[in-house]
Amino acid sequence: MFVYINGRFVKKDEITISPFDHGFLYGLGVFETFRIYNGHPFLLDDHLERLNASLCVLNIEAEFSREETVNILDGLLAKNNFRDAYIRFNVSAGNGEIGLQTERYREPNVIVFAKPLSPAGGMSEKKALMLDLKRNTPEGTERLKSHHYLNNVLAKREAGPAMDTEGIFLTSEGFLAEGIVSNIFWYKEGVLHTPAVETGILNGITRRFVIALARNAGIEVREGFYKKEEAEAADEMFLTNSIQEIVPVTEFSGKSFPGKAGMLVNSLFGKYEACRETVWSRTKLDGGAHT
Repeated sequence: MFVYINGRFVKKDEITISPFDHGFLYGLGVFETFRIYNGHPFLLDDHLERLNASLCVLNIEAEFSREETVNILDGLLAKNNFRDAYIRFNVSAGNGEIGLQTERYREPNVIVFAKPLSPAGGMSEKKALMLDLKRNTPEGTERLKSHHYLNNVLAKREAGPAMDTEGIFLTSEGFLAEGIVSNIFWYKEGVLHTPAVETGILNGITRRFVIALARNAGIEVREGFYKKEEAEAADEMFLTNSIQEIVPVTEFSGKSFPGKAGMLVNSLFGKYEACRETVWSRTKLDGGAHT
């Protein structure tokens, strides 16, 4: 398998990176994960918007355009002979002296990983369980998709290795936050609910897209501070992330939910499915944003 690193395509077992990279020493790095559907990088513009904003926060001198990124992705897909893939687009600060640095990082390490995926199909289902471990607060003013993943790793250990189970965090104040690798939604009496970004969650790209899909369909969406009891009383519940898409929940906190039999989740998934091979951004849901 080939990986892109700093302008080259290299076999994965030939990659080297310096231990002086501040992504390794201090966790100064960010990444995006997204899917390639039949050669199309779904919602790439949204991922790059978040990536570039995060790089600015970390004082890393790099910015990625759609054109540049598509060239990297097309080369990586060709080298690996992939049409459908999982992509991790990773940018770390680059090398520096030992010690905290205040100057801008001007030579970041850019590494793009790809893994093959089967052509996209229907929805999978998961059980959701409450974690005892609380969601940590963001390191800065908002949560970045950064290398700081210990909270998630410890949560995954608590939840266990089962692929059909997702752990759900509460904040230290007892409000619903998010899953270990997902955002959470629930539907009750015609209203779709999800925790607000102000709870300290990651503002997921798929989260934003699903909110846009729902509002475009005339569904009221409320973002707020919620206790778990409010979600337990829902009619439907689902999770979102960029690789697993929309994942209906069958069980949460001891209560059963309809899973992929739910009417709302089926409606939203149908709209999502229709966009996967054409849409570049949540701001262009008709598939026409090709320029």
